Amino acid sequence: MEEEVNEKVVSIVISGVKLSASILARALAKVIADDKARSAAKAQAKANTPKTGKMTLDELNRQNAGAVSIEINDGNIKSFDRVARKYGIDYAVKKDGSCDPPKYFVFFKARDQDTMTMAFKEFVKENEKRQNRTSFKERLNAYKEKAKSLYQDMTKVKYKDRSRAL
Repeated sequence: MEEEVNEKVVSIVISGVKLSASILARALAKVIADDKARSAAKAQAKANTPKTGKMTLDELNRQNAGAVSIEINDGNIKSFDRVARKYGIDYAVKKDGSCDPPKYFVFFKARDQDTMTMAFKEFVKENEKRQNRTSFKERLNAYKEKAKSLYQDMTKVKYKDRSRAL
């Protein structure tokens, strides 16, 4: 990043007969003012753009849409985050640590309810698929046992013929 700052070059074109220090100072002041105006416009545009995706509950409530919540007992919220980003859902997650297995409440905007239903169906289907899947180590151990049983069934037959013809 430092290299980018150091390599930044500003070119100013001044048309005139005589170049003086005051003309150069005015040109530089104009460039700086223009740069500040551009950065202020970017900041204004960013401030006006509503936040999307995962956010706090206060930010979700500021979007003037009624928040609806769903309770999740599973602690695998990270995989839900990927599904929610896929569907473009604005949501907030709150953890209720008062009970022994913590519960998670997912708040989302009421207008996203149909989209949220689709996202939760996909999330549940994905979790079921993940739970039914056997791990790589388990499959590898099963194949090792199968290979051992096949190898034990085979008997090695070695014939050693040591007779010498004299």
